[in-house]
Amino acid sequence: MNTLEFALRLFTALVLGAGIGLERQWHQKSAGLRTNTLVCLGSAAFVLLSIRIGGDATGRICSYIVSGIGFLGGGVIMKDGLTVRGINTAATIWCSASVGSLAALGFFPEAAITSGFIILTHTLLRPLGSKLGSKTLRINTSEYLITVKCRTEIENHTRVLLMQSFNSNDKVLLKSLTSDDTENPENIIISAEVYSSSPQDSFIEKAVSRLTLEDKVIKVSWEIIGTENDL
Repeated sequence: MNTLEFALRLFTALVLGAGIGLERQWHQKSAGLRTNTLVCLGSAAFVLLSIRIGGDATGRICSYIVSGIGFLGGGVIMKDGLTVRGINTAATIWCSASVGSLAALGFFPEAAITSGFIILTHTLLRPLGSKLGSKTLRINTSEYLITVKCRTEIENHTRVLLMQSFNSNDKVLLKSLTSDDTENPENIIISAEVYSSSPQDSFIEKAVSRLTLEDKVIKVSWEIIGTENDL
């Protein structure tokens, strides 16, 4: 492969990656013009390097790109309460890498078609996804209040136990954790508000039961303070 062919394939990756990135940038996504262009361009550069090396390097480097971009995409996925954000952005980055790889291998029509389909997926399926997303299934959401009365000296230990219990279950979200003084300065009341996307009575009961086994825990109780049906 001569220098002109090298530059042509790299330029194709740049243009197609920029096309994907422009659509992302237009919709104010976290991975926009520069990110998708660089991912596409970088993937193409590594594949072109493997072609220069020759042998089985091309296949090996392509497989490394697939796994490496997976780690890069994982960095933009974040959990926000009971929802997960960034999966669509991560998938787009992964697709941009495939476009760059196709361009580097000289499959220009295939790279352009793939790039076009990526853009069409976002532009055509977004309204459909939004419409379907607005019609959520009926689910029962519940909100619980856990109250713990304990000695003041184990306040921090008790708060840690509560946080650990609720962090171990992805179906519940700890909304608030507060401490209030009592008439007796040796005692304190800890209140935890917990939200769940489905009834979690059994889990709450087990978490509360474990607290009753702790030394210097005087009283533990829980109650449902709210339920809601979403359509």
